[in-house]
Amino acid sequence: MTVLESLQLSTDFLEKKGIESSRLNAELLLSEILRCKRLDLYLKFDQPLKENEVNIYREWIARRGKFEPLQYIIGNVEFYCLPFKVTPDVLIPRPETEILVEEVIKFCKDKTGLKILDIGTGSGNIPIALAKNMNDAELTAVDISEKALSIARENAVSNGVEEKIQFISSDVKKFMSNYKFDIIVSNPPYVSNEEYPNLQNEILNYEPMVAVTDSNDGFDFYRTIAGRAKILLKSDGKIFLEVGKDQSKYVADILEKNDFINIYFVKDYQQIDRVVVGELK
Repeated sequence: MTVLESLQLSTDFLEKKGIESSRLNAELLLSEILRCKRLDLYLKFDQPLKENEVNIYREWIARRGKFEPLQYIIGNVEFYCLPFKVTPDVLIPRPETEILVEEVIKFCKDKTGLKILDIGTGSGNIPIALAKNMNDAELTAVDISEKALSIARENAVSNGVEEKIQFISSDVKKFMSNYKFDIIVSNPPYVSNEEYPNLQNEILNYEPMVAVTDSNDGFDFYRTIAGRAKILLKSDGKIFLEVGKDQSKYVADILEKNDFINIYFVKDYQQIDRVVVGELK
């Protein structure tokens, strides 16, 4: 079976299963197996696949047909131009979160010696991306999941920033520090209990529920983080929060009630408020 024949059969299969962007999924999975760039497949259309390549590809296509996320199948994802290992123990980093990282980097330009706390670090994508782009920042990353922290530590090592980040296992409600931070950043679970059952199958059946929803109204973690920030953040320290669609004004209200001022929003590529930034009085 050639590369082209495999792609055609796989695309048809995924389309029948209701997978969006079926051809793209088929190409990405096969390019991972052949260890080449996706566009290079077009130069290999007539190349026959080896038996082991066919077997792996069939297995992966079957898994994708059951809506298992492509990133979990291949075991990695790119975030902020960096490679990250991902497993079902961590939320898959999204392009929208790059906007959160970009805003922190922009604020920190020309500043030195900043202490930054990432709450709910998951795969470690936020602090690792910050560490790669900020020379002397001191980064602390907190998560309640030991399994997630294990993945985050692996990602820090593979990206060469393990000495720049302290990973701590803790519930944010109980986390304490010997010093106060200049910046708190977080992409917390923000899907409400009501919205959760309506999410796409990839999220609902495979991604860790604890990283997606707060099992309440979608704002519990913002209330917790804003309250804890009054203890963990320096006066005039900044908070950077990723938010869901139509949540920005509610999160801004939560911040205002917790003594934050100079609040502003940053939009994503679809012109949706995606990041809320505030300053502690």
